[in-house]
Amino acid sequence: MNDIKLPVAIIGAGPVGLAAAAQLVMRGEPFVLFEAGEEVGSNVRNWAHVRMFSSWEYNIDKAAKQLLISHGWQAPNPLEIPSGQEMVDKYFKPFVELPEIKPYLNLNTKVIAVSRKGLSKVKTQGREVLPFVLHVEINGERILIEAKAVIDASGTWLNPNPIKSEGVWTTEEQSLNKQIYYGIPDISGKHKERYSGKKVLVVGSGHSAINTLLELGNLKDQVQSTEIIWILRKSRLADVYGGQEQDQLPARGELGTRIQKLVDSRKVTVLTPFHIQELKQKEDKMVVIGSLNGSLVHLDAVDEIVSNTGSRPDLSFLREVRVIADPTLESVLALVPLIDPNIHSCGTVRPHGEKELRQPEKNFYIVGSKSYGRAPTFLMATGYEQVRSVVAALVGDQAAAERVELELPETGVCGIGSKECCGPEDSQKLVSKTEEISACCSPVTKPEAVVKSSCCS
Repeated sequence: MNDIKLPVAIIGAGPVGLAAAAQLVMRGEPFVLFEAGEEVGSNVRNWAHVRMFSSWEYNIDKAAKQLLISHGWQAPNPLEIPSGQEMVDKYFKPFVELPEIKPYLNLNTKVIAVSRKGLSKVKTQGREVLPFVLHVEINGERILIEAKAVIDASGTWLNPNPIKSEGVWTTEEQSLNKQIYYGIPDISGKHKERYSGKKVLVVGSGHSAINTLLELGNLKDQVQSTEIIWILRKSRLADVYGGQEQDQLPARGELGTRIQKLVDSRKVTVLTPFHIQELKQKEDKMVVIGSLNGSLVHLDAVDEIVSNTGSRPDLSFLREVRVIADPTLESVLALVPLIDPNIHSCGTVRPHGEKELRQPEKNFYIVGSKSYGRAPTFLMATGYEQVRSVVAALVGDQAAAERVELELPETGVCGIGSKECCGPEDSQKLVSKTEEISACCSPVTKPEAVVKSSCCS
């Protein structure tokens, strides 16, 4: 079948989806871009108040930058650190207004299924020459779109993990959703009243949880009756503090220093390792029951819970394409040796591209944070490199697909007990400047603003 005129379908108009569009434009390939939200970067808008801890130079895709500059766009200072809102206003919005992009962007459009034309996933013969069919819903109406390839950059932000240690959603947790915030609350802004003077439980050990705690610490300085409890599952609290002064991104290193000071000040009660077993409603409060070092503990009269336990990919609409996900991480299978948090503690992710992202379904790719599944190590610039490689392969430029064009700063930290090393003696094991770093959607805080890692596709 001659499918030359069919577009490449991109699912998700976050930073990585937009980068894929830019790469396709530069290669002269037609595309169609689907975004479930009302605006581009709808997930980023959920943390618009958050400031990233990496500068503009790491947060703008090179192909997108080239396109923007060709239309007279003035690039931000590469050394400045943007907020989520600035990413949207100064980068995403101008980009989608470009004539090469705007006609092919579909907002309020949710992809509800992907398949091969006329075949279920069971059928093999002739499969690779058939176009993909995307079942999309626009304002309640379902339409079918054919495509020569599919790049799924839909991310994981809207699919948070439950707080119960087994990772299973319970009726009790779902019934308490008005008192549980999944994500990064604007504690110094619109959510200030919600947490002032309350007993607040923060669950999680990543940068998102640390950011929440630092903002709550600032709130407690203003409202002394605010009570902060930090629940995490790690055996060693010191593992959370990161590279600090050794981090090549000072804002990220400062995160560990500031949270250590907050803990030492005893403004926050730390319970670790704590495993949540049950939630109960008691009048207008919550009771959290869990295991702390083998003993059963009841945390009574909790007003609010902030859940920063990560997120997971939605694979439900991919049932009719041949996709292999790791049974542990739900990530792209070939990435597991690079990102498994059960093994890695440095955040060192070797360069990877189309080869590692390849699925049994030809010309179907999962990219961005979704490619990492539940692993908390994704960085935005990593996603840009992924789609550069994928698009190169789709147009037949295998040399470019295999080439590494990723340069990132180092964290300067390895966890205790890791089987990998980040010291100079191991430098030959890794390609220079590719040791990626931070947890996806992982904010840090500066005194004047919330700060966030360059992630979240």
